[in-house]
Order: sequence, then C-alpha cells, then structure tokens
Amino acid sequence: MLANAASQSRFTRRNFLIGAAAAGLTLCPFNSVSAKAGDIRRINLYNPRTDERLDTIYYVHGEYVRDAMQEVNKLLRDSRTDEMTRIDPRLVDIVSATQYLLGHDRPFSVISGYRSKRTNDMLRRRSSGVAKNSYHMRGMAMDLRMTDVTVDQVQSVGKRLASGGVGIYTRSNFVHLDSGPVRTWGK
Repeated sequence: MLANAASQSRFTRRNFLIGAAAAGLTLCPFNSVSAKAGDIRRINLYNPRTDERLDTIYYVHGEYVRDAMQEVNKLLRDSRTDEMTRIDPRLVDIVSATQYLLGHDRPFSVISGYRSKRTNDMLRRRSSGVAKNSYHMRGMAMDLRMTDVTVDQVQSVGKRLASGGVGIYTRSNFVHLDSGPVRTWGK
C-alpha cells in the first residue's frame, strides 16, 4: 500500500526539500522550515500517446492518496504493451516539485513513463541513448516536456532540486527526471 510505504520511508533532507517544493512551501534553510501537517501535493500530466490527462491532488496530510496514485500508474503505463507498474512516489514528488518551481499550471507532456522490458529492449535497438537497465522499467523515471517552457528551464529546476537523475535531450525536446541517484547528463 502506498500510504504505508510513504510512512515507512526514511526522513532525509532530500525528501523534505522535494516534499516542500511539491507542497508549495518556501524553500529556505532546512533548520528554519518544518513540514506542515496540511501538506498537499498536486500533479498535472498529459499523455499524448493515449490522449489521457490527469490533474489531481495525490498527497494530503502526510499520506499518498491511493486512488490518485493508481491514476498516475495508469496514465504512465507502457502504452505499447498496456502494462502498468507502481510508479515510485518520490518520482511523482520530483515532477510535482519541478512543475511548481517552474511556476506553471499547465501539464507536463509525458513522452515516456513506465516501460516494460520488451519496450525498453525495442527502443534500445533503435537508439543508443536508451539504458539497458533504465529507471523507466522500475517506475522511477519520466521523460517530459511542457508547452512554452524550454528544456533548459526544466533541466535547471531539476538540477536545483538535486533529487535524482536529470538528463536533457535538446534535439528531441525533452528532459528525463528520475528518482535514482543524483546525476546529470546531456546537451
């Protein structure tokens, strides 16, 4: 259950900053900010492959909203195989925080969310830029773009969060965000 996984996660400065940004709290020195019990987080996504949209509150009062997270899982499914997985709540927090810090209410267009091994292998045969053990296959990565926002702007915010992987693909006009180790790549 997602709420149980969230309540058992270790409290770290990284998790706090992601949550604070996702909740719209002012980011200031860690010692001077405390998480609020009324923390509410929102995500706004559009999947152009399936023409599905999701604009939802997915986290309220310290708990991930199970039905909202299920909708996130559905929207981010592998559209080629129709397979779903549990999307890492930390990834949703990172994307939500990025969206908030960009200052835009419009959705992120999801180029790629979850990928089955079959889909990932097929994409690897087409492109050298697809990792063999991609975080997409673990439900820990999204490739995104936003109308009227440059990939440089999205990358800059992702880097500022320092909460996972941030890759920029300028030629393809998208940014990769993941909840793996902090690292950056691309041009």
